[in-house]
Amino acid sequence: MNRKIGMAGSLINALTVFLFAVLMLFDFTDGSFFVCIILSISFVCMVAALEAECTDERRAAGKAALAFAAIYAVLIMIVYYTQCTTVLNEKLGEEADRILNYRNLGLMFNLDILGYGIMALSTFFIGLTVQVKNKIDKALKILLIGHGVFFPGCLIMPMTGMFLGSHGSTSKGGVIALEIWCLYFLPVGILAFLHFKNREK
Repeated sequence: MNRKIGMAGSLINALTVFLFAVLMLFDFTDGSFFVCIILSISFVCMVAALEAECTDERRAAGKAALAFAAIYAVLIMIVYYTQCTTVLNEKLGEEADRILNYRNLGLMFNLDILGYGIMALSTFFIGLTVQVKNKIDKALKILLIGHGVFFPGCLIMPMTGMFLGSHGSTSKGGVIALEIWCLYFLPVGILAFLHFKNREK
C-alpha cells in the first residue's frame, strides 16, 4: 500500500507541476489555481510514502517533513479554494477583493508564498531521510534537499513589501520565475515515482 500511494502521489505531483507550467504559459490562471489544489494533495501523499521508509535514526526528520507537508497543503488549499469559489463566483467589495483576490498580491498571495516556503522545509527534511541505493535515489535526495533553499526567501520577501504595486506571478518576471520552479520541481515527482516503482513489492 505504501508503495502504491507513493507511486500515485509522485506521478500526480509530476503531472500537476507540468500542467501548472502549461497553464501559466497560456495565462489560464483559474485553471492553474485548481491544479495547485491537486498538487498539494499529491505532495502530502508523496512525502507520507517517503516518511514510511524512514529508518529509526531518521524518524524525526521524516515526521518533521510530514508535518510541514500538511501545513503547506492547508495553506495552499485555503488560498486556491478561495480563488476557485469565493473570488470566482461572488461579487466582492473593494476591500474584500483586495484581501481575498490572489491577483492583488495581498493576504492570499502572502499565504501562498509562505505555503511554498513551508513546502521547501518539507522537501529539505524528507530529503535527509532518503537512503541512496542507486543514481535515481541520489538525484532525488539532492533535489529534495536543494529545494530547501527556497524557504528563507519565501518567508522573508513578503515581509519587505517588495511585491506591493507589482503584478507578481502574472507579470512576465513572475511567470518566468514560476516556470523555472516547475523545471526544478518536475524531476522531483518523476524521480520519486521511479524510486517507488523500483522498490520491491
